[in-house]
Amino acid sequence: MMKLKLTRRAVMVAAAATLALGTPAVAEDKILDSLHFLIPGGAGGGWDGTARGTGEALTGAGIVGTASYENMSGGGGGKAIGFLIENADSQHGTLMVNSTPIVIRSLTGVFPYNFRDLTMVAGTIGDYAAIVVGKDSAINSMGDLLAAYQADPRATAIGGGSVPGGMDHLVAAMVMKAAGEDPTAVKYIPYDAGGMAMAALLSGEIAALSTGFSEAVDLANAGEVKIIGVTADQRVSAYADAATMMEQGIDVEFVNWRGFFAAPGLSDDKLAAYQATLAKMYETPEWEAVRARNGWVNIHNNGDDFVSFLENQEKIIGDLMTELGFR
Repeated sequence: MMKLKLTRRAVMVAAAATLALGTPAVAEDKILDSLHFLIPGGAGGGWDGTARGTGEALTGAGIVGTASYENMSGGGGGKAIGFLIENADSQHGTLMVNSTPIVIRSLTGVFPYNFRDLTMVAGTIGDYAAIVVGKDSAINSMGDLLAAYQADPRATAIGGGSVPGGMDHLVAAMVMKAAGEDPTAVKYIPYDAGGMAMAALLSGEIAALSTGFSEAVDLANAGEVKIIGVTADQRVSAYADAATMMEQGIDVEFVNWRGFFAAPGLSDDKLAAYQATLAKMYETPEWEAVRARNGWVNIHNNGDDFVSFLENQEKIIGDLMTELGFR
């Protein structure tokens, strides 16, 4: 079985998800007057949804006064990281969302820096991966997708909102490998962020889309797409109609962490304030509503735990990429 577990925390979902709900927000709950979120991809992607959902919960609970958002696409996320590093002194009021790709892209040399060049604040959630097709597609299951691929591999392209060798590509390759196919032979078409990749699916440019489960839920609920496989160990309540890969005989389990980084040189006091802000968020019903709506898993790694978590990921993902021929 190909299983990518992020750390033992990733299997402690029940403990993390049963945090007590807080009381309604009062003025004393506020930790920050304002918070600016830098999003390394376009609208509609997983980073965008994570930043905006976090801001929604923090402001709704009264922990943060106001939240603002800035989408900065380019370079597979590298443009935003470079901006945060190069303008560090003026960006100490900013949190940048990121996820597994910050590890993948540094390992492949897509950009010349890695998570150690930033201030590591906290990991916050996990999001399962999904394979999705358009509502009018003749494909209704992973078995159908595999049959179409075997009949005409080049005509059965899978798209994603990440660069070749990036996370969406890696997930598609993992799934195809577990299904008995050559993972390096899959025709993968990259798009800049999940929103553009979803648009390509809906327009028929690609046969299927490798994406975050939370990115697909709203469109699936609206009847615009069909989720034909999820990389969870059991069905996810946010869209329980979607079968897992394992149910369909494909032994893959994967959850993508997402979290927040700040500019280098951030003061200890400011870092502590950011970490306290995110930790307090888990106690609120506003956060639970956002989390449940998106089908996210609570994975909270703070401070040194976040550093250890990322270093562990670097090794696990590096080994997997070598196995799949991406390194």
